[in-house]
Amino acid sequence: MLALRLARGSHPLVLLRRLFVAAASAGTGFLLLSALGHAAGHPTAAGDSLARLLWCAAPLAATTQLAVSVARTDPAARLQRGMTAAGLGPLRLTLLAAASTALSCVLGVLLSLLVFLRLRGDLGGPAVVDSDPDLLGAGHPLPLPGALMLLAAVPLAAAAATALSLRPRTEPGYRDAEPHSITAPTGLPWGVALTAAGLAVEAYTSPVTDAHGGVLPLPGRLIGSAPGVLAGWALAALGLVLAGPGLVYLSGQLLCAGRPGAQRLLSGRVLQEESHRLGRPLGVLCAVASGAYAAVTVYGNAPSRSVGPLTAIGTSVIFACVTASALAAALESRSARARTTAALRRLGAPASVLQRATALRAVALTLVLGPLTWTVAEMATLPLVH
Repeated sequence: MLALRLARGSHPLVLLRRLFVAAASAGTGFLLLSALGHAAGHPTAAGDSLARLLWCAAPLAATTQLAVSVARTDPAARLQRGMTAAGLGPLRLTLLAAASTALSCVLGVLLSLLVFLRLRGDLGGPAVVDSDPDLLGAGHPLPLPGALMLLAAVPLAAAAATALSLRPRTEPGYRDAEPHSITAPTGLPWGVALTAAGLAVEAYTSPVTDAHGGVLPLPGRLIGSAPGVLAGWALAALGLVLAGPGLVYLSGQLLCAGRPGAQRLLSGRVLQEESHRLGRPLGVLCAVASGAYAAVTVYGNAPSRSVGPLTAIGTSVIFACVTASALAAALESRSARARTTAALRRLGAPASVLQRATALRAVALTLVLGPLTWTVAEMATLPLVH
C-alpha cells in the first residue's frame, strides 16, 4: 500500500518513467504469451516453441535493465533526512523500490494478457489474427496457469534486480550504491577478450549462405538459427557491456591528455568518476546498436526473408529500453553531481561553461564508442555475407 501511495503522489516525470516501464513489460509479456500460444497450437513442435521462448530473453533483460535504471533515479528510493526515524531505513527503502518496480511491471503484463486474449478472440468476439493462426495460436486453448507463470517472470526479475542493485552498502566510499572514486574500471581487458572470442566463434560456426540468402532467422522467422552464431553474438555483446566502464574511463583520459584547460579537465574528470555509473548502460546500447547494424546488413542481402510482427515488437522493446536506460543513467549521474554543480555556480562559473563541458563529454563518448561499435558490427557481419 505504501508503494502504491508513493506512486500516486510522485512527480509527473517519475510517473512517466514508471509508465514506460509498464509499457516495456507489456511488450515483453506479449512476446512471452506469443511463445506460449505457439506451443499450444503446435504441441509436436516443442523445439520451435522453445526457440521462440529463448528469443524472449533479450527483451526480458532489456526490460529488467530499464526497471533498475528507473528505480535508481526515483527520489523515493533515496534515503532522506528523517526517514530512519520513521522506520524507513536503507533496507526498507530497497524493498519499497522493489515493490514499486514489481507493481509497474504487473500492470504492464496484465495489459499484455488482456490484449493477447482479445487478439485471439478468447474474450468474446472474433479473433483479430485468424488470418495467421500460427502467430498467436488462435483457435487453440491457452493454459491460463502457464500464462500467469510466464508473465510472473517479468515482475519477479525486475524486482529482484532492483533489490540487488539498491541493496544497502556498508563498504566505505559508497554513496547511493555507487563508488565515487576515480579508480580505473578493471573490466576493459575482459571485455575486449570476450568480444574477440565471440567474433571468432561466430566466424568459425557461421553457416554458408544458400541460394535464397537464408541466414540467421530472427524471432517470427527464427527457426533454424545456428547455435554457434548466436553464441558468438552473445559473447561479443557481453564483451561490449563489460568493456563499457573502461571505455568511458578511457574517454575521460583522452580529454585530460596533454595540457588540458579547465573545461577539458572538468569534462574528463567527470567521465572518469562516472564511468562506473555510465559504462554498463552505454555498453548495452553499443551492443544493441552493433547487433542491429549487423542484422540490417545481413537481411538487406536476403530480400526473400521478411521480418515478422513479433520481431518488430521485440526490436522496439529492446531499442526503447536500452536508450531509456542510458538516458536514465545520465540523469542519475547529473543528480549525483548536483552539489558539485551548485558549488561551481556559487564560485561564479557561467552556465555556458557547464553546457560546453556536457557537450564535450558527449563528443568524446561518441568518438570512442561510435567507431568501436561500427567495427564490431562490421566484423560480426563479414562471416554471414561472404
